[in-house]
Amino acid sequence: MINKNPTFGDNKITRRRLLKNTAMAGVASLCGVGHAHRSAHAQDHRMRGVALAGADFGQLVPGQHGRDYFYPTLADFEFCRAQSFNTVRLPFRWERLQPDLNAPFDAEEWQRLSACLIIARKLGLKVLLDPHNYAHRRVRNDNYTVDHQIGSDAVPTESFAAFWGDLAKRTQNDAHVIFGLMNEPSDLAADAWLSIANAAIDAIRATGSMHLILVPGTAYTGAHSWVDADNVVLTGVRDPASNFAIEVHQYLDTDSSGRSPDAVSETIGFERLQAFQAWARENKLKAVLGEFGAARNATSLKALEGMVREVEQNADVWIGWTAWAAGSHWPESEPFRLSLDTDGKIPPQTRLLSRIARAAR
Repeated sequence: MINKNPTFGDNKITRRRLLKNTAMAGVASLCGVGHAHRSAHAQDHRMRGVALAGADFGQLVPGQHGRDYFYPTLADFEFCRAQSFNTVRLPFRWERLQPDLNAPFDAEEWQRLSACLIIARKLGLKVLLDPHNYAHRRVRNDNYTVDHQIGSDAVPTESFAAFWGDLAKRTQNDAHVIFGLMNEPSDLAADAWLSIANAAIDAIRATGSMHLILVPGTAYTGAHSWVDADNVVLTGVRDPASNFAIEVHQYLDTDSSGRSPDAVSETIGFERLQAFQAWARENKLKAVLGEFGAARNATSLKALEGMVREVEQNADVWIGWTAWAAGSHWPESEPFRLSLDTDGKIPPQTRLLSRIARAAR
């Protein structure tokens, strides 16, 4: 869909995969948020935060840590806390954490991810774990050169479920962790994705984990396209713990792709949430606005504020938001960049989001 990420070496890094072959191809403490009538504790644990991107960078897989991709640092987490954010979305690549399907995690990669969890816990931040794979992954058999769909012979649903089962076991005692099943599933039907998501949820709950699970839709889980993409079938999400929420993403440009950072109007943000919000409310489902961003111009900032305030003001549906994206390895030219500018100034988007988060504490 767009290229929002920096380039390291010869590897072009892309935030999403909406363009394919040059054509458009999308906590135990939070118990009971899956349904409105069981959400008594949701208000005390709302998510207000940002993604700390870097571990998802790079088209070279597995790639080299420190060159092709980067995990956030202590300073990155401290910056988030200083802005009154209480949640960090942590994107990473499934292939790097588990190079071979149904095999142990890579020890060094797990140590990197675990270090982030430890830092976040010490700082009092929630961490939303986000395999940033668009419902695909690469495998060793073809030298990690082909993106295989989850549910295919190369990447069976059972392997995805097993991955989540292992991750759930490893984080069982981390009450500050939230599970985001998958970033922006694409290239598969909504009912097929529902079956995959339910298999992963079953594997997580089989470990005894009661962590909050965020379930996205297909077609890049856009709020604006929720009905047209047939994501309404996600009323069929099955969670024995009833501790899940639906995750949607929303950008503000002409086609909601994020290829342009500029909003089409001051009101487009909250407008594009309306149909999804009505569906979630009607079906007594909770939701998270898991990814969104805007440029620095006045129209875009107004649209950004309107969308986030819509989420804040409809707490019967929404349990929080995480904006795209902070992280110390973004170039100055990145329009959605939420980290400090090179002159030490805080971007206006970050200041706006910080004010909202601070006022809500």
